[in-house]
Amino acid sequence: MTDTDDLQEQIGVQFQNDRLLWQALTHRSYINEHGEGEGDNERLEFLGDAVLDFLVGDMLFQRFPDMPEGQLTRLRSALVRTESLAFLAAEAGLGTHLRMGKGEEAGGGRERPSNLCAAFEAVTGALYLDQGLEAVRAFILPRLESLIGQVLEEAIDKDARSRLQEWSQAELNKTPVYRTVSATGPDHLKEFVVEVLIGERVVGRGTGRSKQIAAQAAAREALRSVERGEEVV
Repeated sequence: MTDTDDLQEQIGVQFQNDRLLWQALTHRSYINEHGEGEGDNERLEFLGDAVLDFLVGDMLFQRFPDMPEGQLTRLRSALVRTESLAFLAAEAGLGTHLRMGKGEEAGGGRERPSNLCAAFEAVTGALYLDQGLEAVRAFILPRLESLIGQVLEEAIDKDARSRLQEWSQAELNKTPVYRTVSATGPDHLKEFVVEVLIGERVVGRGTGRSKQIAAQAAAREALRSVERGEEVV
């Protein structure tokens, strides 16, 4: 069993009951192979998911007092989706400390977004049982700060992509085309580079953790050129 002292120091949390943390880091495949311990992390994952939904909803409600319900719901969904929580789990180093079966590990289980997301939710649930809601709030909210900005920027970029298409079709009778230039990094931290073309000319280039985000950033860059009065074709 791997010592978790360094993990607790890394994430800034000291568990009173280490067994809860062990269980939160235990994938079902480990139990299938070893048949020991307090069980896998699936029940803690269930609890952590509910706690995260509440805390993120409360945070957004307080932070954006004029935002309508539909936008709040979409923003919360973006913050607690698998990709977002897997990114937070990778930042916290949870993948390194997961207990899993040899087959799951050999198949890339430590970097699999679904496993990382589940581990993050399970650690959240474990911390809730160990120290209560306020401790979870202190653990979660600072980690969400960078994601909030990115999700809001993504929403702005989506609008920019729509506006670019409307402008291009109205002014040039052409539809922008997006192409992926590169994709680097492991699955849970992959970075894409996408270009947008109008006709044969590249008019924008963007990067992001998904093709969609990178394409949206490329559209935004193209719109800046249009707004500056630059020739784009």
